[in-house]
Amino acid sequence: MNSNTKRLGFAGGIAALAALVPTPAFAEAPSGADLLLPKMAEFIPALIAFLVIWFVLAKLAWPSILGMMEKRQQKIQDDLDAAANEKVAAEKEHREYQAQIAEARHEADEIVAKAKREAEAERSRILAKAQEEAAATVAKAHDAVSSERRKAMIELSSSVVDLSVEIASKIIGNDLSEEDQRKLAEKYLAEVGTGHDNEA
Repeated sequence: MNSNTKRLGFAGGIAALAALVPTPAFAEAPSGADLLLPKMAEFIPALIAFLVIWFVLAKLAWPSILGMMEKRQQKIQDDLDAAANEKVAAEKEHREYQAQIAEARHEADEIVAKAKREAEAERSRILAKAQEEAAATVAKAHDAVSSERRKAMIELSSSVVDLSVEIASKIIGNDLSEEDQRKLAEKYLAEVGTGHDNEA
């Protein structure tokens, strides 16, 4: 048997002994104020039993109860601290997640804006190139038309000169030499060609 068991047995024996102490019998029954006052024969054993029980509880049971209560309180406090730490960690993770989302959105906006700028620049470049090519094509066509026109005018002038010389020789006869007739026709055609160029 350990010391605690011995103490409990000793305390129980004292309490039983106190309960077995005989109480003297009184001839008269209590009445009036005696009912409110405890009898010494009953009060002393009860007081001894109370003190013994209180002593036993104070020495044996009460420390265990206090220890259990302290452990329970400590466990509750640890759980509360753990919950608070988890809440703080969750809030931190939530803030980090929100920051990552905001950064991703910002990067996406930058990518979209860059793509728009590049597309607009490419559109402007293609449009400018198309305009240059169109202008070059128009200029080339204009040059080709002018060249063909000059070529046609030269061929026409040559034909007209020959025809004019032939007609003039038939009308005028031999008064003008063939060279003079050709010069006269070329001069006339040059004046006519200059007039057409001015109109164009």
